[in-house]
Amino acid sequence: MQIETPPSTKPYEKPDGERRGLVIVNTGNGKGKTTAAFGLAFRATGRGKAVKVYQFMKVPTARFGEHRLADQVGLPVQGLGDGFSWKSKDLEQSAQLAREGWDKAKADILSGDYFLVVLDEVTYPLIYGWLPLQEVLDTLRARPKDVHVCLTGRRCPQEIIDMADTVTEMQMIKHAFQAGVPAQRGIED
Repeated sequence: MQIETPPSTKPYEKPDGERRGLVIVNTGNGKGKTTAAFGLAFRATGRGKAVKVYQFMKVPTARFGEHRLADQVGLPVQGLGDGFSWKSKDLEQSAQLAREGWDKAKADILSGDYFLVVLDEVTYPLIYGWLPLQEVLDTLRARPKDVHVCLTGRRCPQEIIDMADTVTEMQMIKHAFQAGVPAQRGIED
């Protein structure tokens, strides 16, 4: 490890642009995409902002740790799917659920009623061809000026990355699962 001297001056100047809604993408093969999106949602909720989370792959009855906390703080989270594709009994039904979920999310994005709309794991229905990419792009461009949208999932389409304001790629360096350690409640669910 290299020891560094802490900076003695602010390393940046305050931007002089106007505040506006952002498109934020959390993608990549590493862990933390959904966790980061929920952190953003909880931060905005803590500031009294209206937030809605749509989870494209989770079932509506999912009760992971983030759902339990969301209930406690009044953050609406809606599961739209029937689980990941390898758990699906009918992929056409999975596709239909994604399309129906997108219609709800699109309406909320365009309504202007929410400060932040999270589209968790939306990249999967996009890359599976279940949702039309152009419609998602058009919706992101047409959203009201102050609406923020956070999209998560692996292999985010380049077109979304190109139009986004902030993109973070989560990179796996090491994962306990590779050493045979199963997922643990409170850490990964």
